[in-house]
Amino acid sequence: MNFPTLAALLGFALVTTATPGPNNLMLMASGANFGFRRTVPHMIGIVGGLTVLTLMAGIGLMALFDAFPLLRNVLEVISIGYLLWLAWKVATAAPLKDTATGGQPMTFWQAAAFQWVNPKAWAMGLSAITLYAPDRSLLSIMLVAAAFALVCFPAISIWAWLGTVVRQWLSSARRRRAFNIAMAALLVASLYPVLGIGG
Repeated sequence: MNFPTLAALLGFALVTTATPGPNNLMLMASGANFGFRRTVPHMIGIVGGLTVLTLMAGIGLMALFDAFPLLRNVLEVISIGYLLWLAWKVATAAPLKDTATGGQPMTFWQAAAFQWVNPKAWAMGLSAITLYAPDRSLLSIMLVAAAFALVCFPAISIWAWLGTVVRQWLSSARRRRAFNIAMAALLVASLYPVLGIGG
């Protein structure tokens, strides 16, 4: 992979991980509800899960989807169902004072596992392999996965930080409820471009 291609890959990874999607909306909600420090395992889990998903997609899962297209449809249905459930959980989250004592942010393992039902993570990984590792050689696939691992944490940490910025404003239970409902609605809306609903 030459330098211009590598630079383009890093740009692709940065833009796709930094733009709104299920991961970043959940990180913003977590930053607002639990603070930045308690959201760090969630962020590290996203990086690890996305990296492994991209590796696995390149090594064999893309070929499996090519051979059995129905599997992709099954994955989409599971992903939609899980994201709708997560949106419900965000919309009905406990008051801020309760999350400080009883609520829990997403753990490393939960965030890593979430990537496997996150339609945007699949779209990013499959697109990156198609564009930047078309030969599907192990070295090319590893470079694509490494690009995501390198840029993902700084890109997504901005969203958790933004959540902490609005945390003080959310001290009002009414404002926090409105924020959580808005985050849940955006989480559902994030399905539109990824799954091509209506298009």
